[in-house]
Amino acid sequence: MPDMSASASLAMTHLVTLAELDEDKVTPGVLGFIVFAVMALAVWGLMKSMNRHMGKVDFKEAPEASGGEAGEPGRG
Repeated sequence: MPDMSASASLAMTHLVTLAELDEDKVTPGVLGFIVFAVMALAVWGLMKSMNRHMGKVDFKEAPEASGGEAGEPGRG
């Protein structure tokens, strides 16, 4: 069983080095996450509203009430 403990300690060493903070790197932090989450919720709400409004739209073209031929395209 010494191999398992050696590999476990090696894995923990790698995890510890990954967890160390590098002062030269810029990270978004908690504020960046909060801003991203608010923007995601806003987009989700807008998409939901758009779906609701698009469901109310009637895509069938209404027939013209006037019987005149002057407004018809293609006749000249």
